[in-house]
Amino acid sequence: MPMTPPPATSASATRLVDMPSALPDVLQFMRLLWAVVHALERASKHMTSEVGVTGPQRLVLRVAGLFPGLSAGDLAAILHVHPSTLTGVLHRLVAQRLLHRIDDPRDRRRAVLRLTARGVRANAVRVKTVESAVKAALKGISPQERRATTRVLQRLARALEASHTRVSATNGHRSARTARHQP
Repeated sequence: MPMTPPPATSASATRLVDMPSALPDVLQFMRLLWAVVHALERASKHMTSEVGVTGPQRLVLRVAGLFPGLSAGDLAAILHVHPSTLTGVLHRLVAQRLLHRIDDPRDRRRAVLRLTARGVRANAVRVKTVESAVKAALKGISPQERRATTRVLQRLARALEASHTRVSATNGHRSARTARHQP
């Protein structure tokens, strides 16, 4: 017969609430990052029903609106993602008639991005967006705190990318070594 945990008492509930503060610093930080990621995903889904675009689509529209004629590669660099990561987002925005991909008049091999009239209207929305929530959260945060937070997030992004690159390189190396030893 499986054992069931005892019902939560106020003492055990208090211990559960105090548990996060007992975590090592790195786990407390990761816990908060997961909370931010989860909240971003939920807000993005809600924004889709309210505004018609996801959080990542909104970010692409905002940047493309600020820099008309931007290439997909330049957009990827600004957003710190691989260009292939944007492919699906850009296709959906073009399919929704929010974004045009047009040949660069100076270099026909390159496409540039421009908002459509519909994209300009979507870009003008300022309420019920992930961006408005971030703006509200940043209200009252000092410039020094923002710069410190930016440095921490940049450092974290670099560390995660370096970790991913090392893992990918290691996995690729193992695969090549394994392939050499197979008949």
